[in-house]
Amino acid sequence: MRLVVLDLDGTLADTSADLIAAANACFRDLGAGDRLDPVADALTAFHGGRAMLRLGFSRIGDDWTEAEVDAQYPRLLEAYAADIDRHTRLYPGAERAVETLHSMGYATAICTNKPAALAEDLLSRLGVRGLFASLVGADTLSTRKPDPAPYHAAVERAGGELGRSFLVGDTETDYKTARAVGVPIALVTFGPEGRGVDRFAPDALLDHFDGLPDLAERLLAEG
Repeated sequence: MRLVVLDLDGTLADTSADLIAAANACFRDLGAGDRLDPVADALTAFHGGRAMLRLGFSRIGDDWTEAEVDAQYPRLLEAYAADIDRHTRLYPGAERAVETLHSMGYATAICTNKPAALAEDLLSRLGVRGLFASLVGADTLSTRKPDPAPYHAAVERAGGELGRSFLVGDTETDYKTARAVGVPIALVTFGPEGRGVDRFAPDALLDHFDGLPDLAERLLAEG
């Protein structure tokens, strides 16, 4: 079965504002106020919780440590889990594109560096968990993207075939994952970097989800 594997944050859904809000909750608890901007710092949000915390601490002063980042990370996850879908929305056309893929005989899966329980909860709240045959998160295995193991697991659990799959993502991590696995990679241009992701030389760029079904046919053309 042909399979399209999608990243979650910054690819399927714009989660940046809720991620930034969770990080700011940590800084408010420390008496430092909001240190991150939901628009200007959206790209940092898509690089994970610790990246947001590091950026925020760097704006407080120069004497922060990784121990402080580690100490705040559980609080960030707690704040995020409590308000995970206040601002988060699927990117335009995403749900329709996945449904179209299914009608064409494709399966779809999620491979994300978001903790699996949070990813499961978010997709359920957005009403689309049932569209994906498998979900592999940051803590599903002992490694995470760009290690190839999570992608392999997502394909296997979805009942797909590695050689008839490709990844849709938004960051260098997704690019490196696909190259490590040896499958095509399409990077979306509707995230914070826009068409800047072209510098990674992906196999394709995706400007809108409406183009995903045709892109899948091109990247996974059957001989």
